Amino acid sequence: MSLVQPQPDTDARALEVLSRVWGYSQFRDVQADIVRTVVGGGNALVLMPTGGGKSLCYQVPSLLRPGTGIVVSPLIALMKDQVDALRQFGVRAAFLNSSLPLQSVREVEAALLAGTLDLLYVAPERLLLPRTLELLRSAPVALFAIDEAHCVSQWGHDFRPEYGQLGVLPQRFPDIPRVALTATADDRTRADILRVLELGGAAQFISSFDRPNIQYRVANKEGPKTQLLDFVHAEHRGDAGIVYCLSRKSVEQTAQWLATQGVDAVPYHAGLSPRERNHAQERFLNDEGVVVVATVAFGMGIDKPNVRFVAHLDLPKSMEGYYQETGRAGRDGLPSTAWMVYGLADVVNVKRMLSQSDAPEDVKRVEAAKLDALLTYCEAATCRRQLLLAYFGEQRDEPCGNCDICLNPPKVRDATREAQMALSAAIRTGNCFGAAHLTDVLLGQPTEKVVGMGHHLLPTFGVGKGHDEKMWRGLIRQLVSLGHLAAGEHYGLSATGKSRPLLKGETTLMLREDSLVPREKVRKRDRDASRSSRAPVDAQDAPLFEALRAWRLQLARQKSVPPYAIFSDATLKAICELRPGSASTLGTVSGVGQRKLADYGEAVLDIVREHSGSGGREAARPALPAERGARANSAVLGMLRGQEQERTPSQPVRGPAPSLFSAPAQAGETAPAPAHTEVADALRELRRELTRETGHSAFVIFPNATLEALADACPRTLADLEGLSGMGPKRIENYGERIVDVVLTALDE
Repeated sequence: MSLVQPQPDTDARALEVLSRVWGYSQFRDVQADIVRTVVGGGNALVLMPTGGGKSLCYQVPSLLRPGTGIVVSPLIALMKDQVDALRQFGVRAAFLNSSLPLQSVREVEAALLAGTLDLLYVAPERLLLPRTLELLRSAPVALFAIDEAHCVSQWGHDFRPEYGQLGVLPQRFPDIPRVALTATADDRTRADILRVLELGGAAQFISSFDRPNIQYRVANKEGPKTQLLDFVHAEHRGDAGIVYCLSRKSVEQTAQWLATQGVDAVPYHAGLSPRERNHAQERFLNDEGVVVVATVAFGMGIDKPNVRFVAHLDLPKSMEGYYQETGRAGRDGLPSTAWMVYGLADVVNVKRMLSQSDAPEDVKRVEAAKLDALLTYCEAATCRRQLLLAYFGEQRDEPCGNCDICLNPPKVRDATREAQMALSAAIRTGNCFGAAHLTDVLLGQPTEKVVGMGHHLLPTFGVGKGHDEKMWRGLIRQLVSLGHLAAGEHYGLSATGKSRPLLKGETTLMLREDSLVPREKVRKRDRDASRSSRAPVDAQDAPLFEALRAWRLQLARQKSVPPYAIFSDATLKAICELRPGSASTLGTVSGVGQRKLADYGEAVLDIVREHSGSGGREAARPALPAERGARANSAVLGMLRGQEQERTPSQPVRGPAPSLFSAPAQAGETAPAPAHTEVADALRELRRELTRETGHSAFVIFPNATLEALADACPRTLADLEGLSGMGPKRIENYGERIVDVVLTALDE
């Protein structure tokens, strides 16, 4: 296709939109290059880790190019949440899927044809309908963004046949730029994406796969539910998390058990009814601190940024699957944990499932290699992050310092002799018995089965008495993981060709000692220290952080949006650290765009003031020139605010949203202290009464700035309330008469 050359001011325009809409001062990594390419009409393939900012790579160009950005998304259940979050930023977004009634479908289609949408999310099944394709031919389309693009490939871990038909886009819309985005794609998957979407000449942007805020940990499975509970209670009590299990039965049992132990946990798997799945998903997205126990059916497209941990109670099937699933933790960049336990049964089960699948032999070989890479990662004695990045072709020269291996380096010892004993036992018993039987033979246990098979007469009977059962089970697990033993149809273990050099003494086997000895119980002091190190904010900021989270949750429920659509945890953390005392300073916080500053700024500032005394940290430093100018204009700005009807957080937006490209909103300082202190005191008492009666927070009743305006004006009638800062029609209707009564009583009139 012929590329439209980017305008000289593309970078400046893109940064202006990024700052005004999303509240970010700069792009990360290669985002700016991607935006520049797509705005200029070029195609792109984007490989970027979960949480790396893929969405902005098509959202910003959609706002800069004429027409509507069409986003192909795999899960219709999450489209509403994605659209709701964008609307909080003032972006004109919509979705088109089977969940909409006919009238809503027509309204969305009309908006698309009229060019009044910035972004439209569609599922591949909907996009491929002849009616939708014809609709897009008649509409102004800015670009096509294919999210989770690895779904086009049978080599990808989430293959979707419908994605394989998206080759219709370059055929029908050859002049509209296409950007394919994914977090994980090996060379085969990448080649399929380029072929199916005809991106042969497209620019390819491959970001670092490193997620430095995630701490990777793997442990032996020794009672997985208890281990999980200890982990959650020690480090993530009250945090949102995802727990992955291999079977539906395990999902339900684990969720139920966690709930009985005081963890707010819900199950999610494909066998549940749509109503049950939707309920679990909505609770996870819209409430704080919910843990979802799920199969891998849960998680793709989840935008919740404050998932603080992802736990695996069973072994994933590939390194790609593991990376994709763990990547759902810590999308906001705050400290998070990827925690996994696994055992011999996991290794055997996954290998058996792979060998017994109906997939072609070449597919089985590829999948077996992926599983072997994951097992090598699990059994590692060196930095896990280095191994993980190396799998995706990225070199890291130094250990990361943020994985269990780096934090607690394991001791390694030569286990060649013990490995030879275990392999010999497998061979001499006929290469058809499981780990339990081999362990009995090695320990010299004359069980009924051992004696009945005559295995008590073998030379290997009792040769391993110098070690305990746990050591032998751990050693056998590692021999299976490393490919020296293979699992047969009935869980029998047999020595492989790879074991011959080891048996002959031509090679040695170095294994981690910690996987061969009993696990030490974590001390309470260590748990507390670990919890403190993983906390999102410092202890001194914790009260303010929790107050902001409580406000966010209440507001999110009123608006029927996820809390993170209001502000992310990372933004709340930045607010706690800065403690802004004015709207102009709050507007400098990353994640506070123009629309959110206008909608929520006053409420946030009130909470900060309540937890910071007079003025907070900002008051401790000299005013910047821009702030002095804002103070000089405070009277004029106060007059302007008085001419507007304030919309409180609990009121719905009426009329069209402000234009995305409207002039930035002005911000002023807090009004001076009221002259009538007795009126102010009476109003504070009224607010406390209303808080107890309604259950709303004080700032929802009316914020401090409104209280000061009321005390200054001393309104004697309902008419006097009109035009006062913060007193919109809803507040006058709800509280007006009581406010007037309080004022008159305080003035003794």
